[in-house]
Amino acid sequence: MKPKVTMIAWNQNDNYVVTAVNNHLLKVWNSCTGQLLHDLVGHADEVFVLETHPFDSRIMLSAGHDGNVFIWDITKGTKTKHYFNMIEGQGHGAVFDCKFSPDGQHFACTDSHGHLLIFGFGCSRPYEKIPDQMFFHTDYRPLIRDSNNYVLDEQTQQAPHLMPPPFLVDVDGNPHPTKYQRLVPGRENCADEHLIPQLGYVATSDGEVVEQVIGQQTIDQDEQGMEPSILDGMIRQLQLEQDQRTGADQESASNAPQNGEGTPRRG
Repeated sequence: MKPKVTMIAWNQNDNYVVTAVNNHLLKVWNSCTGQLLHDLVGHADEVFVLETHPFDSRIMLSAGHDGNVFIWDITKGTKTKHYFNMIEGQGHGAVFDCKFSPDGQHFACTDSHGHLLIFGFGCSRPYEKIPDQMFFHTDYRPLIRDSNNYVLDEQTQQAPHLMPPPFLVDVDGNPHPTKYQRLVPGRENCADEHLIPQLGYVATSDGEVVEQVIGQQTIDQDEQGMEPSILDGMIRQLQLEQDQRTGADQESASNAPQNGEGTPRRG
């Protein structure tokens, strides 16, 4: 196999260059002379992550599709720490990216299974306040394009950037309690009744009907005419203007149920 370089990184003081080769080796070079100093052995698959420590010139982090994360002392050519990303019942998860914190005391990784891995010193208690599974209820929802070729959310017929802040849900689409909904930017100061999403039944692509978050407010708010946010009010106003424009051309069908064929214009 012809060796190919997949990644390259300079250390913190630029004295060394580390290259990842497709034969799963990491090579440490003297940046001034080009001399090969060390071969770092440990990875079993290709490496696409090389991160230098923010202030310690000896430390380099590597991670790859084999699920291994190594911290190396590149001056000695030795392993300092090793972590294997084993996922119960699913084998290992390939590590796609890693970054050090500015103080160099922590680093975070993301893997092929959608996990965020946080490493560092001390206890993990500060991170226990959030649930294990966090998605926005608008994640993976289909988009469509209107007659002007603008992108719209298929379900609400609104431009995505005009939609209210989303709700936090688990992997099955079930909303989290209100204390977690306040973690979403734009919902920090909302009252409890504004943090309860409206649930409904939605048909999936394979025809299965599941209960999911479908609205941005509660039924009580609909009855009381309350607006949970300024964005909601803007969206309602845009929809009202659109209804007024289309209503003039469709007076004969004003009493018929609306099928959502009208496409709101961009504000």
